[in-house]
Amino acid sequence: METGLTLLSGFFDPSAQARLVAVLREAAAAPFFTPTMPRTGKPFSVRMTNLGPLGWVSDRGGYRYQPAHPVTGEPWPPIPEMVLDVWRRVAGYSHDPEACLVNYYAPGARMGLHQDRDEEEFDAPVVSISLGDACRFRVGGTARGGPTRSLKLSSGDVVVLAGASRLAFHGVDRVYPGTSTLLAGWFPDGGRLNLTLRRVTKPI
Repeated sequence: METGLTLLSGFFDPSAQARLVAVLREAAAAPFFTPTMPRTGKPFSVRMTNLGPLGWVSDRGGYRYQPAHPVTGEPWPPIPEMVLDVWRRVAGYSHDPEACLVNYYAPGARMGLHQDRDEEEFDAPVVSISLGDACRFRVGGTARGGPTRSLKLSSGDVVVLAGASRLAFHGVDRVYPGTSTLLAGWFPDGGRLNLTLRRVTKPI
């Protein structure tokens, strides 16, 4: 297992979680869409949108960052200050993130083991914020097929992948439905939101 992974359990208390969800609902003017795998065209089980100057997308054209929504063609909304504040407090990096990927996990959704390596800047960490239902998060090393460990992430938790863990394989094996009511007013089935903050380009 790689070093550099930090789990900040309960980073947001329940009232702060509710405020953050309200901020995200206001900010997320860009609608959620279903990405597809580059080679097979198979849809992901999560839906996603982005905030910030650049947004991560996946389709038959490949994995990439782009400044506009793939469906509407509109620029992504800005990253809210409340989200940027998390990065500034925990990242240990002197430049702001350029992308905030927002994944929505409905009950039954998952994310296979993968590396975050579509960025130019690996000196910046990956910062992840969990909201809503708890999930089983699995993380390993930088080699596919190596040993992994599982962590339960609950609403309000923040994970930082820095140093050797920046390129660790990680994924979400399952969501635990009904473990939170935080998103019930936004998504009828509840579920989980995961915000992933990344710096994409190297600072000039």
